[in-house]
Amino acid sequence: MKIGNSQGVGPQRSATLRLALAGVSLLSLAGAAAAQDATSPRRGTANPPAEATIQLEQISVSGQGNGGVSPVPAGTPVRAVESPTGPVNGFVATRSATATKTNTPLIETPQSITVVGREQIDVQKAQTLTQATQYAAGLYSGTFGADSRLDYFTLRGFVASDYGLYRDGLQLLNYGFAYFRTDTFGLERIEVLRGPAAVLFGAGTPGGLINQVTKRPPLDPLRYIEVGGGAFGQGGFGYTAFDLGGPAGPDGHWFYRLTGSGRVGGNQVEGAPEDRGYIAPAFTYKPDGATKFTFLSSVQYDNAAVTANFLPYSGTVRPNLSGLRIPRSLNVGDVGLNTFRREQAYIGYEFEHAFNETWTFRQNLRYSYVDSFQNSYIGQLGYSDAAETRLGRYQFRDSARAALFQVDNQAEARFSDGFFRHNLLLGLDYKNYNLHDNQASTFPGPDLSILFPVYGQRVASPTPYLINANSFNQLGLYAQDQIKLTDQLSLVLGLRQDFADNRTRNLLTPSSPTGGRSDNALTYRTALIYNFDFGLAPYVSYSTSFQPQIGTAFSGAGFRPETGNQIEGGVKFEPPGQGYFLTLAGFEINRQGVLVPDPANAFFSIQSGSQRSTGFEAQLNVTLAEGLNAVAAFTTYDLVTTKDADPARIGRTPVNIPETFASAFFDYTIPVGELRGFGFGGGVRYVGRSFADVPNTLKVSDYVLFDAQVHYNIDNWRLALNATNIADRRFVSSCQSAVSCFYGDARRVVASVSYKW
Repeated sequence: MKIGNSQGVGPQRSATLRLALAGVSLLSLAGAAAAQDATSPRRGTANPPAEATIQLEQISVSGQGNGGVSPVPAGTPVRAVESPTGPVNGFVATRSATATKTNTPLIETPQSITVVGREQIDVQKAQTLTQATQYAAGLYSGTFGADSRLDYFTLRGFVASDYGLYRDGLQLLNYGFAYFRTDTFGLERIEVLRGPAAVLFGAGTPGGLINQVTKRPPLDPLRYIEVGGGAFGQGGFGYTAFDLGGPAGPDGHWFYRLTGSGRVGGNQVEGAPEDRGYIAPAFTYKPDGATKFTFLSSVQYDNAAVTANFLPYSGTVRPNLSGLRIPRSLNVGDVGLNTFRREQAYIGYEFEHAFNETWTFRQNLRYSYVDSFQNSYIGQLGYSDAAETRLGRYQFRDSARAALFQVDNQAEARFSDGFFRHNLLLGLDYKNYNLHDNQASTFPGPDLSILFPVYGQRVASPTPYLINANSFNQLGLYAQDQIKLTDQLSLVLGLRQDFADNRTRNLLTPSSPTGGRSDNALTYRTALIYNFDFGLAPYVSYSTSFQPQIGTAFSGAGFRPETGNQIEGGVKFEPPGQGYFLTLAGFEINRQGVLVPDPANAFFSIQSGSQRSTGFEAQLNVTLAEGLNAVAAFTTYDLVTTKDADPARIGRTPVNIPETFASAFFDYTIPVGELRGFGFGGGVRYVGRSFADVPNTLKVSDYVLFDAQVHYNIDNWRLALNATNIADRRFVSSCQSAVSCFYGDARRVVASVSYKW
């Protein structure tokens, strides 16, 4: 969390069984060539030429494609090959461009990845990134509970919402309090890539990244409108959304899309607003079959509050000394002083030109801007009385403004050298990030009764303690080769050189020296995957990461870059035409140069120690023609601090981090008969225990939540009712200390009506 972020540690568990899958993958890989029939039919290239003649893939009557990988019986129905940036058929995606930056079938991608498509987002009525990713393996969403400001998540145990959030393959840096947040109604798909991705994307943590793919102009006319509303704990809300697009002329060269949404109302914290407006114009120009230019833009405004309330362990996880629990609806800020506002905008384009059947050039460019203001009381001081009925508070105010310019140039070549087939990618990318951050506080502020809260109390105005101008530049050169050693065995090699520069000017004390540093690093990836014709694909990979650190320590000194490495082994299974995709993965990640809170200076960090995460994941996605869609996930890992300046952390599990979680969700629509169009479904989410202190003596209980939905499709209309946490269970999503715990989402009920024509 951005305020008072700290990390602890916990007992180490044996990692042997959790790496068993990696060993199985290696053995399978070693024997794959011998097991495969030498007369197997040749497979197509992994990456079809851009804008070639319409490509088709065979599908079964279930409606699920095979990703262009394995043969299916003649006469099976066909459909257009899925676009890696386009709609997903049901809950099962077959292609992605996130892991390799090329149009590669998921079954041929030697890395663990989950794709959440538009249909799944709509069925679950997910209105935030946190809600949309709660059924994905390896990812814990909503670490800090019901936070209306931002989405916070960890991947394989490591925080990734600061450097690991992407939109359309370009990074969204969330440093300090300049948060970028995307309205999910503007997204076509969400792709969760697990493990290091620095070889293609540069700066990043070893846990992975989330790439949010924007809706693009469709080739066919689209007209959609939706209205809805409901209750979320203490606050009712209403929203409306529209999505319009299609050809913009008779010549077939111009296409457009206009997407927008608006929300007004509250949330589970009393007196806290959560209003939003979002508009996203886009157009595509295709002068011929070899060239495409897509303009993407959006503007968003948020008027919200600080709802992550920083509550004590006593009174949330456990009853306090008076036998009380703090109400989940309590506004720990102040109904008259609890503000978070944000204005953000994106403008950019994607350009692609195929020179011939071998070479294709792409350029992706975007300018992103965010301006945010936050002013609230924060209850991070624990109780102020012996009976534990009054919360100590301080006032925190921040004004932050960030601008981020990025451009990614790619040259892709598909060719054969006479022995092997290659898909070679050469790239040059650049990013420039500038942040102006003004932070102020008042210690202490007026305390607050949890039984009879009185608002409107004021003390001294906040005093600035940090006024900084940060700049971060990164230039990266990268190369990747996807090599077909045989028709079934693929080798992926990647190499990247980064040059990074980080500078901080102290505007509060202009005479202070400028902090920062320049760094460079070489990162790489090597991976093997073997694709059997019946849909089994064992793989193994090794990759490294490099994360330059923005900002400085309290002394003004810059931090050295964080580094990491991962070994991953797994098995993917997508039997042709069967309508499901299963991924199993085992991994071990080592991370060095970790930043932890400075115990002597609040709001600052020190660089201390190393961590290791060893674990196992499983993800199953299902889409059947009989009207059934389902997704299930399981994750468990052992996260431990292996080196630290504080001996108390060594061998312990960091706070905030549950190490085991599982989920399952299904949706069924009756395809025939009198009840045709009626559908229902639901889900269950389990999150294991975590720790609230460095010695791992304070445990945050595990919890189970249930979701449900019913809907009815008639003609062009759809009526739906969705409920999450239907039992309205009060739970603590995590604690970062004994005085900073966070309630999770209360029951959320959404009723909606949509019309498409």
